[in-house]
This record gives sequence, C-alpha cells and structure tokens, in this order.
Amino acid sequence: MPFFLNAKVRDLTPYEPIAGDYPVRLDANESFLQPDSITFEEIARAVEGVAFNRYPDPTAAALCAAFAGYYAIDPALVTAGNGSDELLSVISTAFTQQDDKVITFTPDFSMYGVYTGLAGCDHMPLEKKNYQLDLTVAQGIRARMVLFSNPCNPTSLTIPAEEIRRFVRSTPALVVLDEAYMDFSEGSLMHEINDFENLIILRTASKALGMASLRLGFAITNERLTNALRAVKSPYNVNALSQAIGAALYGNHERVRQGIELIRTQRDKLREMFMLICRQVPGRLDLIGSEANFLFAKCVEAEKVTAYLKAQGIIIRQFGGTLRITVGNAEENHALLMALQEFFGGEAYA
Repeated sequence: MPFFLNAKVRDLTPYEPIAGDYPVRLDANESFLQPDSITFEEIARAVEGVAFNRYPDPTAAALCAAFAGYYAIDPALVTAGNGSDELLSVISTAFTQQDDKVITFTPDFSMYGVYTGLAGCDHMPLEKKNYQLDLTVAQGIRARMVLFSNPCNPTSLTIPAEEIRRFVRSTPALVVLDEAYMDFSEGSLMHEINDFENLIILRTASKALGMASLRLGFAITNERLTNALRAVKSPYNVNALSQAIGAALYGNHERVRQGIELIRTQRDKLREMFMLICRQVPGRLDLIGSEANFLFAKCVEAEKVTAYLKAQGIIIRQFGGTLRITVGNAEENHALLMALQEFFGGEAYA
C-alpha cells in the first residue's frame, strides 16, 4: 500500500543553500572571521577533555555559564540548543496546540512559518509596510504566539526596544524575540528578561562568535519558561564537542568583543562605499537597512545584478527585487564593490 504524506509536509521543499565553489560568499550571513592560532590551541585543549564514550551534559551547564558570563546574565535562565533552529522548533511544538494562531511578519526569517506549520498552528503572516515592523498591527488579534527578529533578517532594520516592551506587556501571547543579530546593533531586552512573563529571547553563536559550524543557539527567558523548555527539549540535544568549544570561546570575553568590533567596522566601511554607488545610480539601487552583519537593498535589476556577481565568483542572496549582502572581509567587500561599479557603469568608488 502506498504511504501518503500529510498536508503539512506534502508541499514542503528542502532548504537548499547555494551550492558550488565561489571565491567570495556573501550569501549566508556568516562571519568572515576565522579562529587564529591561539584560538585553535584553546579549541584543541577543550576537545582533549571530551569524553567521547559518554553522552554530553544534558544541561550544557559549562556552555550556558560561559555564554551567560559574557553577557552578564543569570545562567539559570539560559537553555542551549542545537542552533536557534532547534529551539524554534521545540518552542513551536511545546508552547502551542493544534490550530493555535501564531503571528509572524513578512519579510522575516522564513523558518518561523515552517516550524509553526509543522506544529499544526494557524500561521498568520502580517505584511510589513515599507519593510518596517509595526507591532501595533498585531494588537487585538487573539494569538498564542508572536515571532519576529530584531534586527530583522532579511531587512537589517531594527525596532526600538521601548516598542517591543510595550507590545510584550500588552499581549497575553508568548513573544519569541529572535536577537540573532543584536550584537551588531543596540536595544537588546536580554538583561530585562525577568521583567516579562511571556518573553523568550533567542541568540546564536553563528554570527558574532563566528562559529556557524558548531550549531549553537540559546534561549533566554524567565525561570518558569526555562524549566518548561528544559523539560521538553531532547535530553542530549547539544553535542559534547560543540559544548566544549563554545564554552572555551565564550570564556574569552575580549576576543569575542574584538571580533564583533571588526565585523562592525567592516560593515560601516561597506555601507559607506555602497551608499556612494547608490547615489551614482538613483532609483536603481537603494540601501534599506544595515543594522546587522549584512546590508539589505532594493534593486530594480536584482536578478541581473545577482547573476552578474555570480559570474564574477561573488554570491549574495536575492529576494525578488531586493538584495541581501553579508559583510565580508576587506578584500571580499572590495571585490563586491568593484563588481557593482562595473555592472552599473559608474566611476570607481575608491
């Protein structure tokens, strides 16, 4: 007898990142920073202490303590996950029931809708106006959960902390605030988490720490929700290698801060030069946001620009008539800017 897929997975397609070997990859919002030799030595020492024949610590206590130590928060309020994606999946499954209404906003991280859909929720995406998030449009809607990112992926725009505070206090819904890119901006609510009964904040090691390969995410919330989250996650969800390496890296506060500052510096330089090109070609290329480790721009020739850059060995992300460009190192950013100048036929930016 044939097995028929149910409706919630029948039309889903696997996530497929851009494949191929390209010299300049600015498509995945990764960090351009690689560990230095000293960091590799610290990683090696951390790995030496791993008991490979034993299950990992189910609480990831050392990792959570190191993460909390860097951000100066209570480690008892931190839950580690196999990337923020696992935590999003667990939250969507555990804190909702069949047909619960879940609000997201568009554009935003596309996986919010996938995970809540798999949980059997009634997903309600609300359209943003001019790419800017307006939380007041969700007020008055009886929802079980509201999810959004700040700074936003893909727009790289932020919403003021006070607007988020006001919204969280005004709604009975669980608010999941994804702060994956907050290290590159301002306005985190992480240090105020005990002020709210219905707020979960997500963070990741993939961006600021430059450790996308480790798959480490963190949920920060009050004691009651933390206890519930730890009860429903898989017992050994974060492998021992990632725990040990993550704890070692978060323990070096100055190196983490320096890495974030280097990325911010390159972003600001890229934004300045990118704006010069925008001014040379008014109406053809317009910067929308740059508050994360990537730029977001409207482009009437987005498809042609993306194809041209790809032919030059430079990969970015295209969303319809918009472009999302990860900040690279100085050489990568220079290659991008030169290729954009060539495409638009402007004068050299340098």
